[in-house]
Amino acid sequence: MMQAYKKTSLLRTGVELGVFDALAAGPATASGLAPKLGIHPRGARILLDALTAIRLTDRTGEHFSLTPAAADHLVSTRPDYLGGMVKVMSSDWEWDALRDLSAAVRAGGTVLDVHAETPEYTYWEDFAAYATKVAQPTAEVMAEALAPWTKERAELDILDVACGHGVYGYTLAQHNPQAAVTSLDWPNVLAVTEKHAERLGVRDRASFLPGDMFTTDLGGPYDVALLTNVTHHFSEERVHELVNRLGSVVKPGGRLVIVGFTTGDESPALDPAPYLFSVLMLVWTFEGESHSVAAYNRALAAAGFGPATVHPTDLPFRVLVAEKG
Repeated sequence: MMQAYKKTSLLRTGVELGVFDALAAGPATASGLAPKLGIHPRGARILLDALTAIRLTDRTGEHFSLTPAAADHLVSTRPDYLGGMVKVMSSDWEWDALRDLSAAVRAGGTVLDVHAETPEYTYWEDFAAYATKVAQPTAEVMAEALAPWTKERAELDILDVACGHGVYGYTLAQHNPQAAVTSLDWPNVLAVTEKHAERLGVRDRASFLPGDMFTTDLGGPYDVALLTNVTHHFSEERVHELVNRLGSVVKPGGRLVIVGFTTGDESPALDPAPYLFSVLMLVWTFEGESHSVAAYNRALAAAGFGPATVHPTDLPFRVLVAEKG
């Protein structure tokens, strides 16, 4: 456990230096690969041996090749590429924040000058750029959960709050040709969001609302509001405030969707992901953490929504859907 960071460093370095892309062309020696990647032969040899030690490459004699998992997920031209997530899950932003974990534990929240709640935080540009592959399966779960209701509607106005990459709103639009999406986030993030709208074929049905989710005029009314992977940045009280804001712009009979980690009554050992994520929120926010379904239902009830139906996904996220009364 104390040395896990070494594996993370190796994975990140392999992606950043283009090792996996280079080996996609076929087996190569360290000395042969070094000039192609602009790295020192000794550095190449030690790196490739270490990548073999953690089973991301194989070695036969002096030649290195990709393992099947690396070939599928770490070559940037492959359809199941996930290497870009090193800029999210092992970013300098997260590593630097976690260095101050002891201080955050003492303080009960972030001690950083720049953190996840800082307006126009640069990290969110990387998140928007690289986290789409991970978000897509959960977005499909959301679209399928809403399908019996959305297919009956002549129009579908969607507000995607703190949209990031925008994949949730745009996936819903792909499933519903009558849909239009308003994507809300910081201006620096929306520049990336717009590119995804174009890539996913819904740019003509997307509009962009720059600003703070707690203070910006939300417009509306909307048939659906989306809160995806953002509520964990705040205390339960702030979640109440945000959900209440959305309740004021969702039409009667409309839907509010919340996506994220949720905690339950079981031991953290049985469902570790939300509790480990709360550690990141401890170092990166003032009061954020993973919340329970019961906590979300309290916020929903106070804002005029019914209790949420909970839809599991293949990831540690859950999709909560609530109807406006």
